Amino acid sequence: YHPAPLSEKTVPDTFVVQISASYEGQVTYSIAPGDGKGYFTIDSSTGIIQTKKYLKLEDFPLTFTVRATDSSNSGVFNEASVNVEVIDENDFQPVFPFSLLEESLEENLSAAPIVQLKAQDNDTGRNGALTYGILSGNKLKFRIDEATGILYSTTSFDYEEEPTEHQVVIYAEDDGIPEKKRGYCTVVIKIID
Repeated sequence: YHPAPLSEKTVPDTFVVQISASYEGQVTYSIAPGDGKGYFTIDSSTGIIQTKKYLKLEDFPLTFTVRATDSSNSGVFNEASVNVEVIDENDFQPVFPFSLLEESLEENLSAAPIVQLKAQDNDTGRNGALTYGILSGNKLKFRIDEATGILYSTTSFDYEEEPTEHQVVIYAEDDGIPEKKRGYCTVVIKIID
């Protein structure tokens, strides 16, 4: 049996799957002792399997054995496997170590790296995979590497002729399911003489 994957937020008493055995006599259903890590219960007469407690993502996928036994003769039985998968939910948004960061950039430099921004997302898999972008700020004068989070200038600056301070709001976005989440960091770039 391969029931539909369960959410990591599945609550106790949630339906998982119903097993069924074809047999002439009356059958009693059970979960093999020690199987399923105590996550599941089975109704002995209907074969309906439900969650017994909250699920821990790190324990899955999990395969356990169920048994259909002749109600009048415990020596007559058959077993089947149930394979349960759990889907990681997008619980966390990316977080930068600082919400505001100040960096200096010398004037008259051609395009140059300014700072590498690194956010943390406590989700696993694609829910924790991050890409970086510029939310606001002068996108003609600054760019960010989507994969590495390195913020670059794309032009040279003249201390005497331009604003000496630029503000760029950077986001880190996860690849979460069902929705993507973002975290933000403001970088203030000071042009130095």
